[in-house]
Amino acid sequence: MSELQEQEERLQFDRFDHDDAWELGSRLVGMARERNLSVTVDIRLGDQQLFHCALPGTTADNDDWIERKIRVVRRFGHSSYLVGQSYRDRGTTFEQQPHLDPARYAAHGGCFPIILRGTGPVGTVTVSGLPQLDDHRLVVEALGLFLAAKRAG
Repeated sequence: MSELQEQEERLQFDRFDHDDAWELGSRLVGMARERNLSVTVDIRLGDQQLFHCALPGTTADNDDWIERKIRVVRRFGHSSYLVGQSYRDRGTTFEQQPHLDPARYAAHGGCFPIILRGTGPVGTVTVSGLPQLDDHRLVVEALGLFLAAKRAG
């Protein structure tokens, strides 16, 4: 949990706009293509979808997973993997909670909040198509590379 919380502290933006969504989404798609990964990538600012790309080998099911993961991040304000892990650490699962419909919410890795420093979560970046930890790691890696490039240049 501490590593997941540290990621959210470290991977914050000073600003985020449409151009950033395009650059980050393109970076994620490029990484997936280089690694021959079948994933769908989605980036939103508030309720607006700014970037969406489904690579070969994905299906409409990936879009459904993305929607369910986004609902978790919007409701809890943390990455979908962190939310799921918080339940696993307590010896239960997110899906066992009676107040949230698993057909609408998925606390599986792959959705990360776009956090503005000093403001909080303003959007989401989501990957679907890999095992949940791999989805999460791909998003975290891309965010780290993207933010490092922004700070450097």
